[in-house]
Amino acid sequence: MTAVRTVLVSGASIAGPALAHWLHQHGISVTVVEKAPEPRPGGYAIDLRGKAIDVVERMGHLPEIRSRVTEMNHLALVDTDGHRRVGMPTGMISEEDRSLEILRGDLVRILHGPTTGHTEYLYGDTITGIEQDDDGAHVTFANAAPRTFDLVVGADGLHSNTRGLVFGAEDPLARFLGAYISIFTIPDHVGLDREARLYNTPGKLIGMYRTPRADGAKAILGMHVPRPLGVERLSPAEQRGFLRGVFAGNGWESDRILDAMDDSEDFYFDSITQIRMDHWSRGRVTLLGDAGYCHSPLSGQGSTLAVVGAYALAQELGRHTNVTRALAAYEDRMRPFVRANQDIADSGMRFLAPKTRFGIAARDLVVRAAPLIKSLGTFTGKLDRASEAFALDAPSAVPTR
Repeated sequence: MTAVRTVLVSGASIAGPALAHWLHQHGISVTVVEKAPEPRPGGYAIDLRGKAIDVVERMGHLPEIRSRVTEMNHLALVDTDGHRRVGMPTGMISEEDRSLEILRGDLVRILHGPTTGHTEYLYGDTITGIEQDDDGAHVTFANAAPRTFDLVVGADGLHSNTRGLVFGAEDPLARFLGAYISIFTIPDHVGLDREARLYNTPGKLIGMYRTPRADGAKAILGMHVPRPLGVERLSPAEQRGFLRGVFAGNGWESDRILDAMDDSEDFYFDSITQIRMDHWSRGRVTLLGDAGYCHSPLSGQGSTLAVVGAYALAQELGRHTNVTRALAAYEDRMRPFVRANQDIADSGMRFLAPKTRFGIAARDLVVRAAPLIKSLGTFTGKLDRASEAFALDAPSAVPTR
């Protein structure tokens, strides 16, 4: 197959606009299709770490991203009455100059805005079919007329429609990590100021945090479950009912959070699941970010993988005149980076929601000792190493055909 000149990207969250930016730099025409009617505002706090910082700097976005960081500065673990048991500055979690926390909606706006001058966006639409041959990928849409592209990129998240159309059912590719999580905006009825407060009962997390970058507070509900329950496939109303059954009467602010949940306009609920695939590409279709290699929300590396993956995919498409070899090179470069980040995801829920009272007490001791552990370089070593485990500048390529 010859060089790529036209690309359809499914998904206009983080990976999609980042890829559109870099493909434009390589002279490739981009269309982005997104099922939402417009760019999605709001959302919870996400992180850019390690090599992703370098990528957004190369994009010219780093100053604006730094100006929009959440300014969160403290994490407190509280008891059922809301009294602080132990806490630590959030700067203990990672090196400040190599880790930036920003609201998802702010990052989407920063990445999306500059691309509108050169990228076609089809909002309120979705792909319904993909047929491939030597002439291209022939795509049908729910609303737009059929079109043909040299390449289709699925950047449409954990439950990727593109992946389903080309690679089949999700279940064989999913690695369930034994937990569910829900995040949504509620009124700040506890008076937070640039801080997060977390409360635990065995196997459950109830949390709130507030940043001056958004109105209200973000509520977090998380729980361990022994096996997938299928709740992620239910309606939002049914998911809210499930959360009430799990968290009602659990102490601290649980009931007030549940009471405010129905009025939230950005309710999010999903399983803590990874996507692990032997190959992310099939013919003229490839996957990017969570669609191909979702790590889990709790490792905090999803945005980093999306941004770095977009950079790597565009670079390989620009270096190779043969799309098959370009996609193979993209996978070869990204797979060690993806593996390193996926391998650290299991520890997230164990830290946030220990399964036993003994585990909660042991976790609190670790947080209390965090300054010492940090000074020894062991507290976030795996996370820092994983976020840096990628070479941004690939060796010069001999044009391939």
